[in-house]
Amino acid sequence: MKFKSDYRRMMGREYKLGIDTFARMCVYPHLRFVRWWRRYENRKSKLIRLILLKYSHKYGLEISPEATIGECLYLGHPYNITVGADAKLGHHVSLHKGVTIGRENRGNRMGSPTLGNYVWVGMNATIVGNIKIGNDVLIAPNSFVNINVPDHSIVIGNPAVIHYREGAVEKYIGE
Repeated sequence: MKFKSDYRRMMGREYKLGIDTFARMCVYPHLRFVRWWRRYENRKSKLIRLILLKYSHKYGLEISPEATIGECLYLGHPYNITVGADAKLGHHVSLHKGVTIGRENRGNRMGSPTLGNYVWVGMNATIVGNIKIGNDVLIAPNSFVNINVPDHSIVIGNPAVIHYREGAVEKYIGE
């Protein structure tokens, strides 16, 4: 189950049914949101979608139910995160406060981004358009990305400047 891998990344411990896990689900709103998001991903129930909408408004986590997200998602400081409907995120993606992953509605980049595996996106970064972000990519806080990013890169600034670096997210993304 994908939620168990998400839980392990966000909490640093294995998911086990019990009072400790229940308490964490009560205290950490991003865990509740991701749990319901994963449930909707599996069942597509109208009731689950309503619950997801409630948590979305309550916590400012606008992660579209139509987005595609791989396992081991990490939401750090999980407020005001927006992921558009057609966005595709690989596994071991880390999103932080204020991140926007959205659609561009006109021009030659019309569409939504695709993020590879092992991508770390810093606070208030914005990624827009039909672009591809490679594997092992770190997008620095406050960066604006609307260009393709190759594997093993660090992206900094507005406009985005790409620096090649092997193991770009090595210290940022744990297993």
